[in-house]
Amino acid sequence: MRKFENYVQLVKYEVLREVSKSALRGTLTKDLPRIPNIIDPGPEPRSRCCIYHERAITAERITMALGGDPSNSNIIEVLETACDQCPINRYKITEACRGCIAHRCIDSCPKDAISIVGQRAVIDYSKCIECGRCKDACPYNAISDLMRPCKRACPVNALTIDHNKKAVIDNDKCIQCGACVSMCPFGAIQDKSYIVDTIQLMKKEATYAIIAPAFASQFSYASLGQVVAGIKALGFKDVIEVALGADLVAEHEASEFVERMATDNLMTSSCCPAFFQFIEKNYPTLKEARSTTLSPMFATAKLIKSIDPEAHIVFIGPCIAKKTEKQLYDKENLIQYVLTFEELTALLDAAEIDLENLSPAPLNNASYYGRIFARSGGLTEGLTTLIEKEDVTFNPIVCDGIDACDKALRIASVNRQTFNFIEGMACKGGCTKGPVSLHHAPTTTKLIDAYGELALEKKPEDSLRVFEKKSLSLHREHL
Repeated sequence: MRKFENYVQLVKYEVLREVSKSALRGTLTKDLPRIPNIIDPGPEPRSRCCIYHERAITAERITMALGGDPSNSNIIEVLETACDQCPINRYKITEACRGCIAHRCIDSCPKDAISIVGQRAVIDYSKCIECGRCKDACPYNAISDLMRPCKRACPVNALTIDHNKKAVIDNDKCIQCGACVSMCPFGAIQDKSYIVDTIQLMKKEATYAIIAPAFASQFSYASLGQVVAGIKALGFKDVIEVALGADLVAEHEASEFVERMATDNLMTSSCCPAFFQFIEKNYPTLKEARSTTLSPMFATAKLIKSIDPEAHIVFIGPCIAKKTEKQLYDKENLIQYVLTFEELTALLDAAEIDLENLSPAPLNNASYYGRIFARSGGLTEGLTTLIEKEDVTFNPIVCDGIDACDKALRIASVNRQTFNFIEGMACKGGCTKGPVSLHHAPTTTKLIDAYGELALEKKPEDSLRVFEKKSLSLHREHL
């Protein structure tokens, strides 16, 4: 049975489903004005102040479902109408304030923004710079921190609040990891969708779906084979698991590591585009340490195109940053569009495909190690099996989340590291915890391992032996 993790996920799904229905019928242009009324029929609102406000927000979600603002290069945008309920003032004096005479809060404030009125501390928000020193100084813990969830979630401080109390994304800092998207309680930050473009592509061209191995942890109401059958029922020519590309990446990245260690002392992984961007924007001196191996998404696409040069390919996964990766690094146009698991679910329901009643379809087989790329540490485990046969020391560090990545990169930036390989994952837990996953249950890692154990082939070289790889270049030309 379909279960949504929260109400934000539900309302986003409803818009994607209705837009997809109209696109599948070929009546989208005619239906667009009616969709807000279909989703929010009224007369009473479900969650906002009035039905008109809800419909205005739905209209913004429809715009995002159609690709968002073309003048904004960021995959993630703030929905202005939806961003209106969060408190603007971060620190607040609570009832716990005893009006003590120590006045540590006053003494700690660098802007003289705190005074005592009626034996209680009061913050002058026209002076407050939200440094937090007063909160740390208060002996009663009487000052609460009301940092907006989106700002708290952002690992690179790319979010600010404007004079209209709206969230603003600094595109120069943003790594498009999607943490703010999943953490905003009002769904006021959203990723652009290419679901309509995908539908139109499938109507005209033979299109392959490549699906990230994280899907094994997502569809609790259907078997993996039924999910594959459902994707094929949408009209995709075939479904190939990106874990097969992960096997290619493991082989290529292992070889690259061996070669680079002859002259270098550090290499970073290539799989997470948000980690890739984090290095680009925050540690430019370490850009040369990045692996030049293509990500599993591109490697899978290359493999398909080596067999079918006319193939059109759509990636499906739990990652918003993959949409950015397509924009920035797909110089060969290997991937046409990127869909998320949320979008796939909406598309399946729009097409009235009942996964539970489908006969399971087989999935192209990847190795155990290719499949566990979906969780943190999976890449390193795969490389270890390949590099251990070489005469080189492999001393990796697995960085689970951007904070861990930042710590390792900071050490490496001053050449004080004891490790020589960094596996970086922006999402804690790995891809299976991606911002547009259907759920983030604690069991997802175990499900990925179980999916890996189902592989007929255990090692990357075993799953790839049937393919001709001699002419398949996995070198990333554009860094």
